[in-house]
Amino acid sequence: MSRRTVLGLALAASLTALLVAAPGIAAPAEEGRPWMNATLAPDQRVALLLPKMTQDEKLSLVFGQFATDFPPRSFKPPVEARPGSAGYVPGVPRLGIPAQWQTDAGIGVATQGGAARKRERTALPSNLATAASWDPDLVYRGGAMIGAEARASGFNVMLAGGVNLAREPRNGRNFEYGGEDPLLAGAIVGAQIAGVQSNNIISTVKHFALNDQETDRNAGNSVIDRTAARQSDLFAFELAIEHGDPGSLMCAYNRVNGPYACENPWLLRDVLRQDWGFKGFVMSDWGAVHSTAPAIAAGLDQESGYPFDEKPYLGAELNKALADGTVTNQRLDTMVSRILYAMFRHGLFDHAVTSAPVDLPEDLLAKHAEISRTAAEDSMVLLKNEGGVLPLAPSTKHIVVIGGHADKGVIAGGGSSLVYPRGGNAVPELEPKFWPGPQMYYPSAPLAALRRQMPSARIEFVDGRDSAAAAAKAKSADIAIVFATQWAGEAFDVSLSLKDGQDNLIEAVAAANPRTVVVLETGGAVLTPWSEKVAGLVEAWFPGTEGGEAIANILTGKVNPSGRLPITFPASLAQLPHPQEPAKGDVRYTEGAAVGYKWYELKKDQPAFPFGYGLSYTRFGYSKLAVKAASDAVTARFDVKNLGQVKGKAVAQVYVAGAGWEAPHRLAGFRKTEVAPGQFQSVSITIDPRLLATFDDKGRCWRVAPGSYLFQLGASSVDVQATATLTLSASQAQRLKGVCAK
Repeated sequence: MSRRTVLGLALAASLTALLVAAPGIAAPAEEGRPWMNATLAPDQRVALLLPKMTQDEKLSLVFGQFATDFPPRSFKPPVEARPGSAGYVPGVPRLGIPAQWQTDAGIGVATQGGAARKRERTALPSNLATAASWDPDLVYRGGAMIGAEARASGFNVMLAGGVNLAREPRNGRNFEYGGEDPLLAGAIVGAQIAGVQSNNIISTVKHFALNDQETDRNAGNSVIDRTAARQSDLFAFELAIEHGDPGSLMCAYNRVNGPYACENPWLLRDVLRQDWGFKGFVMSDWGAVHSTAPAIAAGLDQESGYPFDEKPYLGAELNKALADGTVTNQRLDTMVSRILYAMFRHGLFDHAVTSAPVDLPEDLLAKHAEISRTAAEDSMVLLKNEGGVLPLAPSTKHIVVIGGHADKGVIAGGGSSLVYPRGGNAVPELEPKFWPGPQMYYPSAPLAALRRQMPSARIEFVDGRDSAAAAAKAKSADIAIVFATQWAGEAFDVSLSLKDGQDNLIEAVAAANPRTVVVLETGGAVLTPWSEKVAGLVEAWFPGTEGGEAIANILTGKVNPSGRLPITFPASLAQLPHPQEPAKGDVRYTEGAAVGYKWYELKKDQPAFPFGYGLSYTRFGYSKLAVKAASDAVTARFDVKNLGQVKGKAVAQVYVAGAGWEAPHRLAGFRKTEVAPGQFQSVSITIDPRLLATFDDKGRCWRVAPGSYLFQLGASSVDVQATATLTLSASQAQRLKGVCAK
């Protein structure tokens, strides 16, 4: 039994002891309902059930509705929907088909802003933050936790699994995704999906595909070479699906090379079904459907969140299309079969959701808070630590904490993924109060946490609105800690410059006190023009409902920072492939597959902080790299040694360089491992052969060229400490798993 399976079963068991809604024993076959036999394969069960359904019953499964009041369309949700949630698809009680109760999203159980009463739930750090942990096992535990809360809240479909690459660093939703590298993003998001689904519920993977900016998100056209897409954004999806086995894929708002994503035959038919063999169902994003017959022909199975679409395209419009023959009954059967398959495959029939409490037990939420705090701690990235300013010395007498509402809480991202916390919004006066807000601060204050951990120190707070006053207060302190925030969210893109004079504030405080530490709470990369003037810099991301405590643990050294950047921090906008603001209409991704660090290295630009970078309160050495091709696999082995005085977690990164690629090298593997002082660990990593390949669009497969490949081991994309060369013959290259046979 795998570690992930054990963790998932442990979480499910704890819920069983507390909630009637917990997963139970799989139901035996009922008399007259042979499809309820849980020992049969999902395909067999679908074959038994589908012929028993009427056309109206089939139609009910392909048409989902919003589950919250929507005044612009005078819409009221079905009474059976979970109030204030994302969506509802009715079941068929006559046949034992459960309803689909859908909740946002990948950070925790969200509540729609228009809901009269909010579910107070646990929020993980942002998905980008958990990607910064570089730890799929940790991410799996987080996914299992939010999936457990979803199930306990009465939901059996969770709209998680955001894996769009951070191709545009100003994308307002980058915090919902897994970073800029397809291997890292696919592994991390796949682990989250698997964790969510360990609770016998469905998770999505989304937003398919190239939904890489929010500007003009409903009509923008992502234009990209197909081969480049397969080696970048689509490769991240491919890996996430392989790792996570999601029950559903959500197609995106945007267009891709012309057609809308939800009626794009290349994406939904050629890539998803034919090349990847995806067996789950395709649901639309809320408002992403534009037709009936073209969308269905391309591969859409379920319309979601009506009335966000202009018409009920897979509702009344589909009924008309069936009547006039525009859509065949056989096609409807295919759509329904895919939905039923996912429901059988992921336990929705056999482990029915039975209750939907608004409030969850306090002891359960307390356990889940620990998971969120640990995830936040392992995700925070120490970017600078000049003179060992961190961790804060126990002898420190006077600290001034400045800005960022650090006296109240920690910031969260906006939009559909927003989780409402216990205790409500810590800074409720901020605008916007409505979509894509509210601008939320979770009531986990770093200031209070620091005071608890350092009771002998005098810790003052200054709100930072007046830079001169903040600098004057900082001048007399032993250390000044400036909290800087960047709000991001759905439906808007963001500036990479900190707003509201925060750059000037940091400059003023650093000029007054050379022992200034900056803590960033951001949705992604930001410009840091003051980085050379501060002593310490920590990227805390959107750290979740336990973020304040986690930040204090990092600053005081209670926890050794081990996060590494999943995105590159540029030195200036001029370094970006597209320095201009995100545009409407055609967005031409001329950089192709050279996303993030690959672009910087291709152009020989030095960013402010490179991909994979992050410091620790100890030091690590990486050595003895050896790479071997045996049978159909490539394996890298190496040693990691702790060269310092305290225990810490290293993130070993293996990159590979080949000829004719989109960039000088690619991330080929990674491993996070904890090492005691003075000790070393020997590590083995299996390298996916596709990371040595280029995609052959004509042959629709990955092709590994014979020749030599340089492998590089180190602590970031630019910190190489050991190398090894692997030479592949033509026959060896062809034998590798997952590549072209000829």
